[in-house]
Order: sequence, then C-alpha cells, then structure tokens
Amino acid sequence: MLERLLKSHLLFKITEPNLPAYRFHLKMIRFIGGRAISLIIILFCVVTATFFLIRIMPGGPFDRERKLSPNIEKQLLKKYKLDGPILDQYFNYLGDLLHGDLRLSTKYRNRSVNEILADSLPVSVTLGSIAFCIATFAGVLLGSVAAANQHGWIDRTAMFGALLAISLPSFVIGPMLVLLFAINFPLLPVGGWGDFRSLILPALTLAAPYAAYIARLTRASMLEVLSQDYIRTARAKGLNEIQVIYKHGLRVAILPVISFLGPLAANLLTGSIVVENIFNIPGAGGFFVSSVLNRDGFLLAGVVIVYCTLLVGFNLVVDILYGFLDPRILLYD
Repeated sequence: MLERLLKSHLLFKITEPNLPAYRFHLKMIRFIGGRAISLIIILFCVVTATFFLIRIMPGGPFDRERKLSPNIEKQLLKKYKLDGPILDQYFNYLGDLLHGDLRLSTKYRNRSVNEILADSLPVSVTLGSIAFCIATFAGVLLGSVAAANQHGWIDRTAMFGALLAISLPSFVIGPMLVLLFAINFPLLPVGGWGDFRSLILPALTLAAPYAAYIARLTRASMLEVLSQDYIRTARAKGLNEIQVIYKHGLRVAILPVISFLGPLAANLLTGSIVVENIFNIPGAGGFFVSSVLNRDGFLLAGVVIVYCTLLVGFNLVVDILYGFLDPRILLYD
C-alpha cells in the first residue's frame, strides 16, 4: 500500500522506500492515537477555561432590575446546580458532561441546552455544509485555473474577484445578492427556512469570502508546485496540461488547503450570526449572542463546547489526511 502511495507521489523522496505494509499501519495507528490524545487534552482545557471564565464574569444569570428575595435566589441556584463551592460545581459539571448533559438554560426556562442545540444546530450544519462544499469546490477550481493561466486575463479576473469577496463583509454581500436575485430578478426566495432554494443565497453569502481565501491559497501553492522538476518531467513525457495540473500538481498543492479546511468546516458548521440574521434563519448563531447578553452560562458553555469539539474533530481528520497524502509525516513523526 505504501509503495503505491510513494510511487505515485513523485515529489517525495524518503529514506525507507521498502517499508512493509504492517509497519505503515502501525505508524498510522500510533500517529492517529497521539493526535487524538493531544486533542482530547486541548478539549479538556477549553472546557475548564470556559467554566471558570463564565463564573468570574460580572453579574449573574438571575440579576434583574428587581432583586430577587434571598430564599427564591437560593432555590434557583439549587435548581441549576450553582450552589456550593466552585470546585464542587466544576467537578459536578464535568460529571454531567461525561454523560452528555449540558444542563438547563437559565434564560429559556424548562429547556435544556441539549434541546436548544438539537433544534438549532442541524439548521446551521445544513447551511454550513452547503457553504463548505461551494467554498471548497469553487476555491480549488478558481485557484488551480488561475495558476495554470498565470498573468493571463483568467488569472487577473479570478484574483480580482477573490479580492472583492474578501474585502466585502457578509452584511454587504447578502443584501446585494437579495437585491439582484430575489428582487430585481425574482429567481430565489428572499430568506427564511424552507426548501432547498431558500438556502442558495445564504450559502453563497457564507461561502464567498472562504472561497476567495481557498482560491488565493490554491493559486500560491500551485505556482510553487508547477515550478518543481517532477512537473517538468511529466510535461516532457508528453502528458497533456490537464493531467499535469490535476493529477500530479494538485495532489501536492492541495496540502496547505487541507490544513485550512479543518477550522473552516468547524466555523461554517456552527453557523454565521450575520448571515442567519440577514436571511432570518433559525440557526445556533443567535443563541451564542443571546447567551452572552443574558448571562446564560450553560448555554454559552454548550455552544463553545460544541464548536471546539467540531474544531478538534476536523483537525484530527486533517491530520489523518496528511498522513495518507504525505507519508513522510508517518516516517518521521
């Protein structure tokens, strides 16, 4: 298996070309295990920091213009498990997390954080998944085409469009798309949450700046790869330009893009507050803001934990992909 990977990967020259397949699998298992342990430690540190930072924030979840009586406040603290020493609260919270319990929201009475996220997170995940596919496909395609036509009109047009998408914020791109495709040319719905057509404009708005970043990153990486000796060798063998670029060049040039896709996926899947507000989409982004304003500590912690779990999970996927695409990582890790 490793021999096939290395023979097709002309750029890489390693010192162990005859590494047996079982050693490759053992190195891969050790590689994944080490990354997984480190990411679990990071997630534990994030949970700990989030818990204590919320506790030292000024104000409390039951602060109102009209002060509650001591007896009522005591009952509320007991109901939401906020009584007792802070270390006891911390270890009790960790115990609940291990059982998948994110506690009750102090703002949305009689609703748990699990229920709120179960209702809103799938909406953000659906929108983010579509935006992720659009951003990845469009960015890689535009970047590779621009690199293949360096200094030509295609290159200049693609990079100008990327610069424009990066420069314009979402609250400008969104209304412009609505004005063009929903009002002047009524082809798509203005917003809301319904059929697939209602997702097109918000997905394009959310994907536009990230597609531009990926296009610029792909172009820079591809230009560096296309100057390598093995690319000139492939061209000298008589391969056409499409084979050279997409079969040999893109496989190596895609590595920096993969590093960017891990955090990007976590960012898109948890939703965008601005885009969700522009298009009136009931996603998880709005709950993040409201939890801060309402001092809803458990809802805030739940959103942060979900985001960080997605972030470390996608980073682990990126590390695994790197292990397959660049076997040197396994050999020298």
